[in-house]
Amino acid sequence: MRFARWCTALVVLGVTTRAMPVDNLPPAPEELGSIRRNAQGRLEVVRPPNTSQSSDLPVTDGLPASKPAAQEPVSEKKTPHAAASSRTIVVGPHEQVTSIKEAARIARDGDTIDIRSGEYRQQAVVWTQNRLTIRGTGKRPLLIADGDSAEGKALWVVRNAEMSIENIEFRGVRVPSGNGAGIRFEKGHLKVVRCAFFDNEMGILTSNFGDMVLEVEDSEFGEAPKHAGMLHHLLYAGAIARLSVSGSRFQQGYRGHLIKSRARESAIMYNLIVDGAGGSASYELEFPNGGVAWVIGNVIGQSATTDNPELISYGAEGQRWPDNALYLAHNTLIDDKPDGRFLRIWIDPMPPETEVWAINNLLVGRSNFTPQAPGRYDGNRVVERSMLVGAPALAYGLPSNSPLRGTARHPGFVREQSLAPSAEFHLPAGKHPLLVGKPLSPGALQ
Repeated sequence: MRFARWCTALVVLGVTTRAMPVDNLPPAPEELGSIRRNAQGRLEVVRPPNTSQSSDLPVTDGLPASKPAAQEPVSEKKTPHAAASSRTIVVGPHEQVTSIKEAARIARDGDTIDIRSGEYRQQAVVWTQNRLTIRGTGKRPLLIADGDSAEGKALWVVRNAEMSIENIEFRGVRVPSGNGAGIRFEKGHLKVVRCAFFDNEMGILTSNFGDMVLEVEDSEFGEAPKHAGMLHHLLYAGAIARLSVSGSRFQQGYRGHLIKSRARESAIMYNLIVDGAGGSASYELEFPNGGVAWVIGNVIGQSATTDNPELISYGAEGQRWPDNALYLAHNTLIDDKPDGRFLRIWIDPMPPETEVWAINNLLVGRSNFTPQAPGRYDGNRVVERSMLVGAPALAYGLPSNSPLRGTARHPGFVREQSLAPSAEFHLPAGKHPLLVGKPLSPGALQ
């Protein structure tokens, strides 16, 4: 009996071998991963780290097409491959991800978050990811605090990252300490482009790390709240490495400053920094600790109801940085206050070697403008407000028949940088390049 069974086995094996020769085996099945039960009690497939399916797959509704939304797991372990890849997460009322808070929960380093047009309330977030791009698509999405804040600081807190935020509006932030910001930038390198900050206790507020960089381009700030408490600055940069602001508009301050910078280096170029009729900001532009400040091609103006008679202030709180200089070139400075002052350099608290260059500025009004520190003062011209023309919100240019047109000499170079403007502000926010070779005029608008 045993012999018979053994023979039968040989026969079967032989038949099997003849039917499936070794060189014609069926293909090995594709490994999909292991099966486990997730936190919701559902079975899910956990793919191995070397799977070929990754975030390079087409993205639908903000998530990789190969995974249903319910399986964009927080519990998914981040492998080195996943951490190095990037995805696009789409947020919107009709998308699988409907809230910014949920997008922040599932986002990882290198991702892009697209936020559809619409109104988003109580979406306070602490962003901890690095190399993140967050951008509004279409009409600018509106974020309304509605009593919400992250850590009692801001609508969004950027913890420590290289990050870009584009085309988002932040509105209505209030916190118990009185300095609730649209964005609180705490460390890293942040770029803000085409964003808006209205009715916040602070527009953007930074911390004081000496290696931080903040860039703001083509953005709008305004409508400072009028309740009691801390001064409400529209943009307040602490003791950081560099602040750059260009093509942006600042208006409607209240007792606080429109721009305040303690940065080691500040570049304020081609902006419209005008408080506006009935505005009651303090300084339009302040550098309380000096540093190297480049102020080129801006329209800067204060109203008759300003809370401070001085337009620009430099060095009021004394030296913080070893290198200190103010380069003020081709700005249009407007002072509607009868006894105002275009520029105040605080000599006593600053080192004696601090230098100030004021070249080719157009001074509108009858306020005081005199040399106050060693440097260059050349080509600054005074005109009456009635002599300026332009669009209603930008009537700060010289008419085409003005005798001052084309009379400015090239302002020269300093620290290997040209002081000549290469662009000018454009409404509602942004900048246009200037025609190369065109003769320069005093002021910002050429």
